[in-house]
Amino acid sequence: MSLLPDPLREALRANAIAACAAEQDAVVIDHCPLVKFFNPMSAATWIASELYPDGDTLFGLADLGFGCPEVGCFSLREIAAIHLPFGLRIERDLCFVTRHPLSRWAQAARQCGSIIHAEQLLREAH
Repeated sequence: MSLLPDPLREALRANAIAACAAEQDAVVIDHCPLVKFFNPMSAATWIASELYPDGDTLFGLADLGFGCPEVGCFSLREIAAIHLPFGLRIERDLCFVTRHPLSRWAQAARQCGSIIHAEQLLREAH
């Protein structure tokens, strides 16, 4: 399974292009995350709303499972290169959909201490 199939890659690039264009006018766009990656053996989770022109740098929320999720950039190649025991790899949540913008995710994740718990909180909030 591809971590980032072409339609998702294109949507993330479109968000990045829109954010860059808005930045020229001193406007900040708070996109909803479009993709979620997770470590099936731990709490490490990443959600992303933008993909930069290099095709590798994602912008979103990263949570390595230590209780301090951070907004910023992370590398798709580095995530894809992670080899876990038993032949497992980082996976993409095929059912991930959200109507909450990245800032709301970050706020909830910081409040709860993880993206996983933030997802529960945001689901209950509708």
